[in-house]
Amino acid sequence: MIFEFTSKPDFDFIAEFSAKFKTPIRDNSISIPASIGEGYIKKIEFGEGFKLLIHHYNLIKDFTIKRNAAIVSNDLVSIFFYNNEQPINLVYNDGKPVKFSQTNDSAIQITSSDMNSVIKFPANSKTHYCVVGMPASKLSILLNIEKPNSLIQDIIGGQKSFVYFESMNQETKKDLKKLAEINVQTSLSNFYYKIKVQQLLYNLFSELQKRDNKPHQLINNADAEKLLVLRNLILEDLSKPPVLATLSKLIGMSKTKMKQLFKQTFGDTIYNYYQKKRMEEAAFLLKQAGYSVSHVGYQLGFSNLSHFSRLFEKQFGITPKKYSVVG
Repeated sequence: MIFEFTSKPDFDFIAEFSAKFKTPIRDNSISIPASIGEGYIKKIEFGEGFKLLIHHYNLIKDFTIKRNAAIVSNDLVSIFFYNNEQPINLVYNDGKPVKFSQTNDSAIQITSSDMNSVIKFPANSKTHYCVVGMPASKLSILLNIEKPNSLIQDIIGGQKSFVYFESMNQETKKDLKKLAEINVQTSLSNFYYKIKVQQLLYNLFSELQKRDNKPHQLINNADAEKLLVLRNLILEDLSKPPVLATLSKLIGMSKTKMKQLFKQTFGDTIYNYYQKKRMEEAAFLLKQAGYSVSHVGYQLGFSNLSHFSRLFEKQFGITPKKYSVVG
């Protein structure tokens, strides 16, 4: 199944989805037809172009949402909060799937309206994610940041093309899950949702404000696609550290530009990003898969288990051995 649309401020996802899949709208909400799965999509409007779209479903077929870049220039900012029980694949114009993550499939994407994106939801996986959309001018007023860094200035300025990714911390994961699962049916429901959305935005922009306060390079759709391919290449084998010269050739981008755009987009250097994901994978294998510390260490390319333990403790504040037995 494919759902395709063009980014614009007045686009009504609910109405278009209803027309395509012949399902009625009730109270700005759609129940997923039994023929394609179960769950719902709900829209909440807070006025002045400030919208929230909640997706919460389990589909029996692969589902692709393709967003084309805006034809008419506008300052719409879209913020995607992903927190799914199965990995989501992001797919771009070449049609090749790019895993958004391996074991930790929770992340946030912030993008301008002139950037293409395609999101693929695998069949038979529980999906809940939210999209917050609003004009940059409205976001600027809402945030009311006295001294925004260069990244946030680009987002709220409404003039530049951008795409940024941010990891999702535990607090944000909890807030997002509550937002997707709690069904509020009172006269104060919109007020409740607005509080929760503002909490999500607060957590996000608190992290973005910590990033380097340096002028950012211009980015286009081709660059964004290459960066996602690069991220996938880094994650393909976490037992091997990234080789910058090789990666540069594989994605067809100069090493200098590759390093600069990656840090700008993902908030860290390629090697630091790799090490963090390596430790996240280690945490997953220790806790979810139940492997021993030595097995995990060797599987992730460590010949020195003491070094592995030090890196793990540095990131999580606890040794891998203690982490594996903590309830």
